Amino acid sequence: MLIEQTTVALKHFLSVEDLSDQEVLTLIRRALALKNGAQVRIPQKTHFVSNLFFEASTRTHKSFEVAENRLNFKIIPFEASTSSVQKGETLYDTILTLDALGIKTCVIRHSQEKYWQDIVRSSTINCSIINGGDGSGQHPSQCLLDLVTIYEQFGYFKGLNVVICGDLTHSRVAKSNMMMLQRLGACVHFAGPEAWYSQEEFAKYGQYIDLDERLGEMDIVMLLRVQHERHDDKESFSKEQYHQRYGLTTKRAQQLKKDAIIMHPAPVNRDVEIADSLVECKQSKIVEQMTNGVYARMAILEAILQGQDN
Repeated sequence: MLIEQTTVALKHFLSVEDLSDQEVLTLIRRALALKNGAQVRIPQKTHFVSNLFFEASTRTHKSFEVAENRLNFKIIPFEASTSSVQKGETLYDTILTLDALGIKTCVIRHSQEKYWQDIVRSSTINCSIINGGDGSGQHPSQCLLDLVTIYEQFGYFKGLNVVICGDLTHSRVAKSNMMMLQRLGACVHFAGPEAWYSQEEFAKYGQYIDLDERLGEMDIVMLLRVQHERHDDKESFSKEQYHQRYGLTTKRAQQLKKDAIIMHPAPVNRDVEIADSLVECKQSKIVEQMTNGVYARMAILEAILQGQDN
């Protein structure tokens, strides 16, 4: 499945929209090569990196840390709760400071959409920015690891039927994935509460479907976490009601094609988006997604190093 690798050189990694199809495919193949034991491509000099997570995270944060350690980066710890952010320092000034100290790469998760705009436009700041998630905007490294998982399973994207189901409005995963999956030739569909589906935002990428009517046609069922923390009002249904109306129940799972796969960016609300017994079932790739996240992020970091050396 893997082919001869070429390199990708990136100054920043902000959004999947910024990458060409060839760049994305090269990163996917590079991640799988690394998973299969390929030698890492890193300079011998010390490279300082800092992970700035202004929102809670386990998978993305720790996955980047493992990837950085495997590439022998020197990680400079950053905790927003003990930084000058508590004194009113802006994100721009925080990055200005870290850049002046010699930190070459900053991985950032922030509640503000497109938080990076002023930073990357600066003529003073030279460090690279990797977007670890911006509000309800983009989550490009999650998108890449999802693409790696799909490509590892099927070896292609063209013609695959994908349904993205759940909290579409608040999901940066959905917004990153729908763009790239469509560009790579997959047939994208959406499901879940209609109130969380925006015709204006999503219709150009795929159609809204009734999950019970079309589930048996899907190759990939991509479930999304219900993001309670981003909802201003209480949902009009309980967790049990959501599971029965929109979740992947054990009964619905019986409709899946034999070779269909189940995905979820996690953390999983068990027995809400997906039945507890399905999280680690044979067709589930949820754990594999976490594993692939390390290699996808290694590929991203390598590409950043290539961009900085050019």
